[in-house]
Parts: sequence; C-alpha cells; structure tokens
Amino acid sequence: MSLAQEMFAIAPATGKANLSATQLKLLAGKSRWIYRVGEAGFPTVPTVAITRTAWEALQAERVRKDNKLRVHWVACLVRLVGPSGKPPALVVRTSASVHNGGLMPAKTAIPAPTSEADSVDPTRPLARAIKNAFDSYGVSGGHWGRPRSDEERARQIVLVQAEADGEAERFLTRNAQTGVLGPAAVNGSALPKLPESIDALVKLLDAKAGRHMECLVAVKRGQVEFLSARPIRASAAGELEAAVDRVKSKVWTKQTAVSRVDPGRLALLLHPSLKSSEGSTPIATGLGVAPGAASGLVAFTPEDAARLRARGKHCILVVTETGPADIEGMKAATGILTARGGMTSHAGVIARITGKPCVAGVRTLTVDLVEMSCRIGDREFHAGDRLTIDGSDGCVYAGTLALAQPHIGGAMGKVLGWSDASRKVSVRTNVETVESAKTALSFGAEGIGLARSEHMFFSPERMLALRRMILSEDEDDRSRAIAGLVDFQTGDYSALFSTMAGLPVNVRLFDPPLHEFLPRGEEEIDDTAASLGLAVRALRLRLERLAEINPMLGHRGVRLAITYPEILQMQMQAVFAGARAASETQAEPVLVEVMVPFVSTATEVAFVRERVDAMLANSGLLHSDRVKFSFGTMIELPRACLRAGDIAQMVDFFSFGTNDLTQTTFGISRDDAPTFLAAYQRKGIYDNDPFVSVDEKGVGELIAIAIERGRAANPNLKIGICGENAGDPVSLRFFAGLGVDYVSCSPYRVPVARLTLAQTRG
Repeated sequence: MSLAQEMFAIAPATGKANLSATQLKLLAGKSRWIYRVGEAGFPTVPTVAITRTAWEALQAERVRKDNKLRVHWVACLVRLVGPSGKPPALVVRTSASVHNGGLMPAKTAIPAPTSEADSVDPTRPLARAIKNAFDSYGVSGGHWGRPRSDEERARQIVLVQAEADGEAERFLTRNAQTGVLGPAAVNGSALPKLPESIDALVKLLDAKAGRHMECLVAVKRGQVEFLSARPIRASAAGELEAAVDRVKSKVWTKQTAVSRVDPGRLALLLHPSLKSSEGSTPIATGLGVAPGAASGLVAFTPEDAARLRARGKHCILVVTETGPADIEGMKAATGILTARGGMTSHAGVIARITGKPCVAGVRTLTVDLVEMSCRIGDREFHAGDRLTIDGSDGCVYAGTLALAQPHIGGAMGKVLGWSDASRKVSVRTNVETVESAKTALSFGAEGIGLARSEHMFFSPERMLALRRMILSEDEDDRSRAIAGLVDFQTGDYSALFSTMAGLPVNVRLFDPPLHEFLPRGEEEIDDTAASLGLAVRALRLRLERLAEINPMLGHRGVRLAITYPEILQMQMQAVFAGARAASETQAEPVLVEVMVPFVSTATEVAFVRERVDAMLANSGLLHSDRVKFSFGTMIELPRACLRAGDIAQMVDFFSFGTNDLTQTTFGISRDDAPTFLAAYQRKGIYDNDPFVSVDEKGVGELIAIAIERGRAANPNLKIGICGENAGDPVSLRFFAGLGVDYVSCSPYRVPVARLTLAQTRG
C-alpha cells in the first residue's frame, strides 16, 4: 500500500467511502465504528484518518520542501467539506484498538488550515494537534511494558473530523449491568433526552459491534449525527443477557453467541462481588485463588469459624496456611485468607470446590495464635474485627464493604446449552462429597474425574481413624485401624455413585502427603494422643519417625499401596462394596474408574493392577452388567510421561495431574512458588504462572509426548486432564488440541470449561 493510501476518508461529507481491503485492516477503535455506521447510511460526522507512517512521511517531505503527499493530504481534508463549500472547524481524536487513559482527549474547535502548508506545519493548530495525538500513544505498551513493535507503531492512526453542530450527548447501547438494549445512561448519570431516531443507531451499532458501546452523538433540532463510539466493560451478567438477546433478535446465531462470550468471566456470576471498591484502599494484596467477595468477622481457628457460623455470623478464616484438619472451619467460613500458598495450595483447591472466596499468599500477613491477633501490613486485627476479601483480584480491605449478590437468569443456561451442541470433550469435576457432586451436576458436570479418597476423612472422627492407621506400629495395628475405615468409605462411595446416577466416577487411590494429615500444634498432638490412647511422648516419637524432609516427593501415592498393601486392600474393598450397594438401588449401571497416583514406572502399575484384578475377581463384580470397572493411572511425573508407552499397555486410561506434573517438571514447590513467581512475571522471566495456565513448551510437551506414546501402545487409551489447569481457559484450548477425551475441574469451573471447549470445537 502506498503512503498516499494511508490517508483516507472513512466518512466523507458527500458520497461513500471506498476503502481497499488493506485500508479496512488499518481501522481500529473509533475509526472502525465511524466507518461502519456511516457505511450503513446513518448520519455521521465527516471523518478522515491518517497513519503514523503517513504523517511522518508528510513531515519528512515538508523538511525537503516537497509537496506530493501534501497534495493528497489536502484532498483528504477537502472531503470534510459539506455542500455549503465552507471549511468546517475541526476535531482531532486518537483511535486506539484498546482504550487507554493516557491518550490525548479529543481536541476541538481547531480552525481549518488557511493554506496547504498550514495542514502539515507543526506550529499550526491542526498539525500540532495531530502530532500531540500521535505522541500520546507513547512507545511502550507491549507485554510487561516492552516497546511496541515498529509495525504496531506504524499502524497507529489519528482521526480528523468536521466539528458537528448541536449538543454532544453520551449514552450506552445497552445497560452495563443488565444487558438490556438501550439507550442507557453512562455511569449512573441521567439519560439525556434523545430523539426517537436514536433507537435505529443503537440497534445498528449493537449489531455491528456485538459489544456494549459508549456512544457520542450530536443532537440538533431533533436530528442526530454520529461522532464516535468505544467498547465498554459490561458486567458478566450483562454480557450474557446481551448475547441471548442478540440471538433472539436474529442478529447472532447460537454459535456466534457461544464464540463471543468470555468464559473466564462466567465464574464471577456464581459468587458475590464487591458493589464498588471506590474510595476504599486495599490494606494488602495476595493471590485471588477462588473467585468472589466476602465480608465477615475475623476468626483464627476452624473451631471459632464453626461457632460463628452456628450463631449465624459471617466470618473470614485468617490463617498462615490451611491443611486437612481445617476443612470444617473452611466450610463454615464465608471466606478464607492465608499468608502462604498459591493457586494449587490446599486452601485454593478446597475453596474452589466449596465455592468460598479465597485470597492466598498475602506476604504481609502474620498470625499470632497465642494473642489471637494478626498483622496485615502495619494494621493489627483481633478476633471479631471485620475484613473484606476479594478472591477475584486478591485484594484485602479493612472493615465491611457492600456486596452484590449473584443474580443469574436463564441466560447462562441457554448459552451453555448451545455450547454443548458443538463440544466434543467431556467436562467432569473434582469432588469427594455428595454436596459438592450435586453442585457440579447443577453446573453440567458429566462425571467425576477425580475423587481424592483421602479428602473423605476431613471430619474430626474420620481424621482420628486415618491417623490411627498412619501411626500404626505394625501390620496388626494397621489392619485393626483399616477395618474401621472400610465402613466410612463404603458409605461414602455408595452415596457418591448413587448421586452420579450412571455417570463415571474416578476414584484416586490414597495419595496423602502424610504430613498434611498428622497433628501439628502442641494442643492437637495432646488431643490426638489422648484419643488414640497413647502417651504424648510415644506419639511424638512416632511423628519423628514419620517426618520427611520433602513430603511432597516422599511416601505417598502408589508408594503407599506398595509398602502397605493392606491400605490398598481396604480401599478396594470399600469401592467394590459401595458400587454393589449403589447398583442395587438405581436403574443405571455404576461406572467405576480406579486410578493409581504418582507412578513413575510400569512395574509400580503392574504391582497394583495385579492385586486390584485379584480383588475384583473375588468381589463377584467382574462379569456384572450392573457395575462397569476400569483401571488407570495418574500421570504426574516426567518419567511417567516419557515411559507412557510401557504404562499404557496395562491401563485403560491416563489422567494427567497437572499440579504435580508442573511442580516436578519445574522443580518448583507449588505452595512456596508465590514468593517469587510474582517477581518472575513482573520482570518478564515467565509470561504466566505455570500453576494457573499450563506451560505449553515444557509441561505441555511432556503431556503431548505421553499421549502420543500411550496411544501408540494402546489405541483404546482414554485420556483425561484433572489438574487445576483443567479449569483455565488458556490451558483448555491447548488440551483440546491434544485430542483429550475429558477434563475435570472444580465444580464452579465446570461452566467455564464447557464454554471454552465449545469455542475451541473441543
């Protein structure tokens, strides 16, 4: 394209704008909407555009005292002159693809150039305004503040318009909160008096843009002239309602609606949010690891949280970090605030399962359980003081801020229903309780992709039974302890299978990093010793023998099943008994998947499968048409990915645990990572937190290798993803491209996964 073609009319005063395909690609921001509205025949203020490249060429030509480009530029400006033949006063505007507060505001009342030279002379009003507009774009703006590319800068454009007669009025094409078609008021201000013809403009722009827009028009004696428009950020509910309305009005197809809704914002509709944080300054910022906002009284222990809940009080559980023993308090709390941890920490995972807002990794938070107080930055808080947290952006506020409760109409259900028609990858959920399973089913889950069996022991009574097993001195002690666990698990599995009513349920064998389930504080050790009938000194000695330097890479997963086969025996006995009980009370067959975690060798898998198959044969369920059984493994170690061909020959499915696979591939503790990952991201070392969005070049390549080698060895191998990445839109698009059969995520992320996978046609 020649430089002359980079100066052109997008809405001439007379006639039509005839733009080439290349010129159309230059249109961004306001220029795009001005062109589309004018092209559709709605009265539009005359407007011309010029690129930075063309403007700089004009300036270089001026220095050389040449005028070839200037002649064309003046010809463009002439197209702003109406039938009267009188040059109008002018307006100069920027036209960026993304609104930026640093851009030059519109410069109005600029006198028309009195000569050709005036049109490019930087000391004259028009040329000075154009120069200032281009200067306001700046040189940065790339990722992490890196300079814009030369190509990006060259394509920046500035608009020159004829100044319109009449009163300038602003309005929205749709209500930002409800999505109802406008005109609607801007920022709660009164809606200006507008003529009836504005309805035609609203419908036109809404159809052309497919987004909430803020419009600027000139109104004179009942006549409207379009000046400019820009997209605005609407509420998630407003966007959904607008999408459904456009389908109803036949502006969009159902497929278009599915493709245009942002999956990442769906989760916001399922939780309370801050009405406004305006005027309130956060006292700290951490990681928003579970969306939603919560206000309540400060509680420092699970017991206090439970007591406050029993009295009908909302509370924020404030702790250094959470563990399995804290689960009842986490359920009782309205929100959770921790000093340590990240997206895949215990607090984050449990909060997302239970739908609680959670802010983790607040480095300025210290908790003093002796004084029952905490410090957040330079502020001190005691039990009963009030805090507000926002798990969507990680902000912590002192006091109580007003919350907006979620209001979900039928729009989400309609859009998700449309999305399911084009989705090939199934969406399951990670749950262990009937309550969470029902929540996930209400969001459209198609099965359970990860039931972490150790999470079924979080009540005080069950925790005691589990600790008795872990602390057993010999096989006889362990067998007696295990006998008490079978009844618990049988009932749990039966209820879970019945709730899922014929949908697959994937049970992960025991995978407790032992330190998470053992007593920690002095009081807890004393209570546990008394409950188990042990001397405190004897219990301490046992705890010392069980202590591991790096428990996340220690005695867990398949290693437990191999060193303590009686634990495997107990769990399979409970699974089979639960499946049999459920099959006797429901019409649908029970679909049971058993998954062995943390494997690194095919021989580990062979050891477990041999014993599971023997137990299955003895259970009487082997040839039952009421219970369908399959066996697989969780791939979460790099060696397992590389030896996937060996492992695949002895399993029915792979499920990738991306939390541990990311941890072991990077050599980064997922709980400690927040202390330095934020600095890595600020300095451009990492583009993203790999525990949030999958690392495609490292972890992703290992997954791709494992799938390729696994399916080469076993063409019928089913592939699932069950780590936290399975609820992240960016990661989901990557997984869909690998040909996975299902993903499994926290209940409140199921809608996000359904929509994202439909958009990727996955």
